[in-house]
Amino acid sequence: MALIKSVRGFTPKLGKNCYLAENATIIGDVEMGDDCSIWFNAVLRGDVNSIRIGDRVNIQDGTVLHTLYQKSVVVIGNDVSVGHNVTIHGATVKDGALIGMGSTLLDHAVVGEGAIVAAGALVLSNTVIEPNTLWAGVPAKFVKRIPEEQSKELNKKIANGYLMYASWFKEEDNTKEK
Repeated sequence: MALIKSVRGFTPKLGKNCYLAENATIIGDVEMGDDCSIWFNAVLRGDVNSIRIGDRVNIQDGTVLHTLYQKSVVVIGNDVSVGHNVTIHGATVKDGALIGMGSTLLDHAVVGEGAIVAAGALVLSNTVIEPNTLWAGVPAKFVKRIPEEQSKELNKKIANGYLMYASWFKEEDNTKEK
């Protein structure tokens, strides 16, 4: 079972039908919506400020979410995929965005709806990424606009895939309990 820990009087609140990997860590002021999946070795550390996650969000293996004390929060919208080994530190990710593997989002950065942050990108503090755009590089720069239908289709396909993957693990867990 995942490590779920209270701190400073805050206990994580989980939505319905969420999957938490056995070694995921969720601490403090964390609230997530329904149908989310938090994968192996992911850490959601709401010890110094809040982390809010919408519905149908997948936070993949090795990712870390954290904030600055009294200065920044993490807000993730609905239908967001956060790739493996991502660091989100006090940033906002809007609905339907995709955060590529190994990327870093720093305090007060905002990733718009349907936007894609490429694998390995570094989104600097206070950067605003427009909706339906692709950003890449270190530091991340605008690459191109993405047709809204294309970004929605791609990002929804990935998010739905993770709902399916989570169901496999839940089925396995239920089989072991019987």
